[in-house]
Amino acid sequence: MDLVNIIGVIAGLLTTASFLPQAIKIIKTKDTKGISLEMYIIFVSGVALWLTYGILASQFPVIIANGITLALSSIILIMKFKYR
Repeated sequence: MDLVNIIGVIAGLLTTASFLPQAIKIIKTKDTKGISLEMYIIFVSGVALWLTYGILASQFPVIIANGITLALSSIILIMKFKYR
């Protein structure tokens, strides 16, 4: 793996991991009052498009990072609908 892909993978890991504390907190507390529904709808849509782009462009770091981010942010969005 070259330096560019290593940087991409590290960046993807860090930005993806940032959603983990929020997802865990919502799963534990079932409290989504502080979460903007509109923001998460727009964000999940954008991440889905980034994932599609990564697949079409065969960009491994983009695919992995956005695939995991899509899963985590979708969990948060689903919980927002469920617990509002």
